[in-house]
Amino acid sequence: MIGILGGTFDPIHLGHLRLAEEVREALDLVQVRFVPAYQPPHRRAPVASAEHRLAMVEAALADNPHFCVDTREYTRGGASWMVDTCTSLREEFGERPLVLMMGMDAFNGFTRWREWQRILELVHLAIATRPGARAEDEAAELLAARSCPTHLLECAPVGRIVEVPMTALDISATHIRELSACGRSTRYLLPKPVQEYLTEHPLY
Repeated sequence: MIGILGGTFDPIHLGHLRLAEEVREALDLVQVRFVPAYQPPHRRAPVASAEHRLAMVEAALADNPHFCVDTREYTRGGASWMVDTCTSLREEFGERPLVLMMGMDAFNGFTRWREWQRILELVHLAIATRPGARAEDEAAELLAARSCPTHLLECAPVGRIVEVPMTALDISATHIRELSACGRSTRYLLPKPVQEYLTEHPLY
C-alpha cells in the first residue's frame, strides 16, 4: 500500500513527519508520498511561495527512504483539489491500494471537500488520532459506516477508514511562522534541513 499526505506545508514540520511515519509503520506502507498543494482551495493563500514550500519538503524528506515528494499539484498549478490528485494517483498506480492520511481536524471537515464521495471511490482514509480528538457530526457517521481494523485494510480496494493513534505533538505551522516573525527559536519544531533552509531564506 502507498500512503498519501497532502498539505500546504508552510512550512513542513516534525508533526507532519511524525504523523506520516507512525501511519506508515502501523499500516506497513511501502511508501508515503508528500503532496505539497500549489494553491490550497479551502484556506488563505500560503505565506511562502509554492517553490519555497516544495524545496522545504524536499529537504525534509531527503534522509528517509520511505518518503518521497509528489509534485503533481505543483506541476498542475491552480487550485489543488484532492479529488483531482487522487484521480491522477489512481491512474498512475492502477489497482494498488492507496491510503490518504489526515488528522482528525481535517477529517471532521472531509464531507465539505469537493467530491468527497468520489475520493472514497479512489482511496482508503487513515485518520491519525490524538488523545481527546473525536469525529463529529457527519464525519462521525461516515466513520461508523466505513471503519475498519487496520489489518483488514488491504482486503478492500478503496473506501475504508482506519484510525491510527499517534504521538501527541502540539506543533503547528502557524505557531512556527509566528515564532519566526518574532525572531524566536523554532529549534526542535522543524527538521534541521528546513531550519537551515529558513536561515538562508527568511520567509516568515
